[in-house]
Amino acid sequence: MTVLKTSLRNFFAHKGRMALSAIAVLLSVAFVCGTLVFTDTMNTTFDKLFQATSSDVTVSAKGASDSGETTSDNGRPPVMPASVLTKVRAAQGVKSAEGTVFSTSVTVVDAEKDSLSPSSGAPTIVGSWNGNDARTMKITSGTAPKGPDQVMVDRDTADKHHLELGDELAVISAVGTHDARISGIADFQVTNPGAAIFYLDTRTAQQTLVGRTGVFTNVNVTAASGVSDPQLKKNVLAGLGTGYKVQTAKETADANQKDVEGFMNVMKYAMLGFAGIAFLVGIFLIINTFSMLVAQRTREIGLMRAIGSSRKQVNRSVLAEALLLGLVGSVLGVGAGVGLAVGLMKLMGSMGMHLSTSDLAVAWTTPVVGLILGVVVTVLAAYLPARRAGKVSPMAALRDAGAPADAKAGRVRALVGVLLTGAGGYCLYLAAGVGKAADGSLWLGLGIVLSLIGFVVIGPLLAGGVVRVLGAVLLRMFGPVGRMAERNALRNPRRTGATGAALMIGLALVACLSVVGSSMVASATDQLDKTVGTDFIIQSDSGQLVTPQAVKAVKDTPGLARVTEYRSMKADYTTPDGKLLKDTDITAADPTYATDLRTKTVAGNLKDAYRPDSMSVHEKFAKAHGIHLGSTIKVAFQGGRTANLTVRAITSSDVVIDQGAKYMSIATLAKYVPADKMPLDQLVFATADKGQQDAAYKALKTALHDYPQYKVRDQTDYKQALKDQIGQLLNMIYGLLALAIIVAILGVVNTLALSVVERTREIGLMRAIGLSRRQLRRMIRMESVVIALFGALLGLGLGMGWGATAQKLLALEGLKVLDIPWPTIIAVFLGSAFVGLFAALIPAFRAGRMNVLNAIATE
Repeated sequence: MTVLKTSLRNFFAHKGRMALSAIAVLLSVAFVCGTLVFTDTMNTTFDKLFQATSSDVTVSAKGASDSGETTSDNGRPPVMPASVLTKVRAAQGVKSAEGTVFSTSVTVVDAEKDSLSPSSGAPTIVGSWNGNDARTMKITSGTAPKGPDQVMVDRDTADKHHLELGDELAVISAVGTHDARISGIADFQVTNPGAAIFYLDTRTAQQTLVGRTGVFTNVNVTAASGVSDPQLKKNVLAGLGTGYKVQTAKETADANQKDVEGFMNVMKYAMLGFAGIAFLVGIFLIINTFSMLVAQRTREIGLMRAIGSSRKQVNRSVLAEALLLGLVGSVLGVGAGVGLAVGLMKLMGSMGMHLSTSDLAVAWTTPVVGLILGVVVTVLAAYLPARRAGKVSPMAALRDAGAPADAKAGRVRALVGVLLTGAGGYCLYLAAGVGKAADGSLWLGLGIVLSLIGFVVIGPLLAGGVVRVLGAVLLRMFGPVGRMAERNALRNPRRTGATGAALMIGLALVACLSVVGSSMVASATDQLDKTVGTDFIIQSDSGQLVTPQAVKAVKDTPGLARVTEYRSMKADYTTPDGKLLKDTDITAADPTYATDLRTKTVAGNLKDAYRPDSMSVHEKFAKAHGIHLGSTIKVAFQGGRTANLTVRAITSSDVVIDQGAKYMSIATLAKYVPADKMPLDQLVFATADKGQQDAAYKALKTALHDYPQYKVRDQTDYKQALKDQIGQLLNMIYGLLALAIIVAILGVVNTLALSVVERTREIGLMRAIGLSRRQLRRMIRMESVVIALFGALLGLGLGMGWGATAQKLLALEGLKVLDIPWPTIIAVFLGSAFVGLFAALIPAFRAGRMNVLNAIATE
């Protein structure tokens, strides 16, 4: 009980000093709990949606995926004849059955030809209005579509794009473009996660999406009273036979949820990983806080030891303070985590993914995980300072405050740090020298972990040298004030090293990712310059295939020297070594593609692969299956016949663009695949007549004006799009890393605040002998800047080393250009100086307000 009373007294006596550490715990726990609540809420939302929209039993065409996606090589959804509906209705236990048609391979535009697709990446769905949809959608304006000139839209999409009854829309599919006017607007009765949904009447949907009537993509079946879904499925299968996909409501919902879970798990664990980084940074803050508090209370602890307190009691007293800190920070963090989850839901709403707070899911495990994690991390972080407090002898009460440095411990620490750093560097060296990227990933991960820990451990040893160099470059020009700031930073290398290490971790990851991202863009740009011999690339950003009408519009564009079509499909291969490879990709293109993409060959001539009944394979595939020039591969095309294709070329596997592709001509593909089963083009390449690039570029954009689903890009546009995609990903990662950097800033603030308290008498004496308030504040700000720049130097240097090693592994996959983004690195370094200035504002202000006489009289 005495230990607890002492701990409570000390905790509340230093509550101001504990506040920043508590904030670090709060932020880290909030990020973990917020991630768990947000992902659980997303899963709950999708669960409710899939359960509400699934009929008792659903019958789909054989080619449909388990989750109901309706994409195919020809851009049209897989369908089944209308006779299936008759057979289903005749099955025992069927109350009702209704045929529907829908597709996600569509683009819908308004009268100005602006896309109405969600910006969040959610699908655009066009389907027939049916009874199953009427259960989850309520028509609030107008009427359901009743003819070919009518379409109904969901309320969220209408509000986002300011659509009203009577507005003109165009539905663009592989069949063509269908114009209609909005006849009705329907509200979701369940949470809409962001999809844009448009309804046509059944006949119009069949003609618009499939190109013919008398077919359905799905049949929705409702069970009669007393008939279970599994029994109904069994009865329907008995009446239909094989060749169809039949699923219960649970099976349909589970299949849809499985697709969502893959994305959700990636997002969940990525965010938890960044929360872990924030926790790691917070550990340094807590260690620093308790180390400085123990040092400042040396005399107090010595007196406690002198009057009979044991080492264990002193140790437990400090750990009890840490336990209180962890509890307070974790409890607040759990509450803040729920608020963070709501904020993320609002953010997703602004991006088009609507999530209702009524679906907010807070599992009992979430606060438990947050509390346990926050408390355990805080207590573990305080263990070393607590152990050090227990070693304070009673004689320390006779000395000035401040524990003497342990020289032996410092030497051991330096040795361990050097060994760990050396081991990490050696692992990175091994990673850079492997022959396969997969073999090097383990060495890279181990090297990153060991070198990071090594730098943390060796930080105090490095602090002396680095701070002296920074002081010589930056501080000496400020005269005595600058030298005092340098000496203050050098006074306790362990403290400076730990504070800098907190900032180092976040900046090391920023530098590493910047190098990797910049190298990827530079490598892809280099490959484009070296291998792509065409001027323009036409494709859909949403993945929609290029229709024959759009291809004709491209070919009819004046000023083009050649147009190349590019498509792919699945086939079953039987290789010369007797192996059967199911669902393997094969790429079909016009013979001019050998000129448009200058792919390196290791055997033969790529142009020969476009001869009749010929193909090419890549080097790794050839070695794996004993293929050489002249070998024959039996290729069974899905929906077509089997061909015996002769290998005329073997391409290099060491490429970025079209890596692993196997080429053949479109003419050969057409020989074995019926016209109605032929895949549509994924891309179309166009090359302008010599000197006519600008005119052809404008002409192409004009020619495709009526096909807004496709983008025309020249090589400059394509490079910029690639750069933007990687840039968006990096910005998202930087945003998540910002949490760790914020915690690191709190560490700098806390260190300075505690060091000001520790130096109260010293500050009073300096003020007494003539140091002005302005000079005092400048000294503390410069000390903070040096500590921040010390952490930045270590972090940026370490991160660039990691990034350069990672690029060596990427080079094995064809990304061979190492590009150091110096503007980003320099900007981060200079930004660290501003971080130091910002962190010092409050401590410097408080130091400047100290009463000189009271400060001198401080014990």
